[in-house]
Amino acid sequence: MLLSLCTWPEVEAYLKTSTGIIVPIGSTEQHGPTGLIGTDAICAEAIARGIGERTGAMVAPVIAVGMAAHHMAFAGSLTLRPSTLVAVIRDTVLSLAEHGFTRILFVNGHGGNIATVRAAFYEIHDELRTTRGAAAPDLRLKVVSWWENEAVGRLSRELFGDREGSHATPSEVAVTQHLFPDAIKPVPAALGTAPRGAFHDHRDFRRRFPDGRIGSDPSLARPEHGKRLMDAAVAAISEGWAEFLSEP
Repeated sequence: MLLSLCTWPEVEAYLKTSTGIIVPIGSTEQHGPTGLIGTDAICAEAIARGIGERTGAMVAPVIAVGMAAHHMAFAGSLTLRPSTLVAVIRDTVLSLAEHGFTRILFVNGHGGNIATVRAAFYEIHDELRTTRGAAAPDLRLKVVSWWENEAVGRLSRELFGDREGSHATPSEVAVTQHLFPDAIKPVPAALGTAPRGAFHDHRDFRRRFPDGRIGSDPSLARPEHGKRLMDAAVAAISEGWAEFLSEP
């Protein structure tokens, strides 16, 4: 059930049966020479919708721009400052809470969001503590990255081995290929596996990883891989939904 395709009476009716909602969050950033700039938002939104279909959970619109300052040396990337993203998450959560949603699961598609999302949760809880005290809503906030579960990890190792890498991975590229086959990009000759390592800022990222990839070989990606990975992520995250809803 998509929030954006509901009427307000339908949302009120849903809230009589459940106070849980899923919020997909991603990023709009470069994903190497073959990955779509919208990859992280596309993956998060599609997997969140799959979880909603499987569990009956309501799914909010995707937060499509994340904290991607380290990608800003590559054309087309967009970023929010960490403080801006905290504010976006805060306003989103408090809007939902005002209507009665108390179990809010963020399905994340971008590793660079994780620290900021968790910081936003602390900010929200602290604000409610200091302004509402005992009258604060009994919120439960959680973030899960779609690839961080045993099922997806096992499958990515099976399909891609040590060429999965950590950015512009064949796993995420494959999911977008499955969802948007008409947008599959040609693979440059002799793409190979990208170098690995850390970086400091956006300029250092571009210097160390000139085509935008980190440790990955997205030439391995295939649309059929993407369907398997997406199905695995949906199943794994769905398994914990009922437990999250009933968490005391």
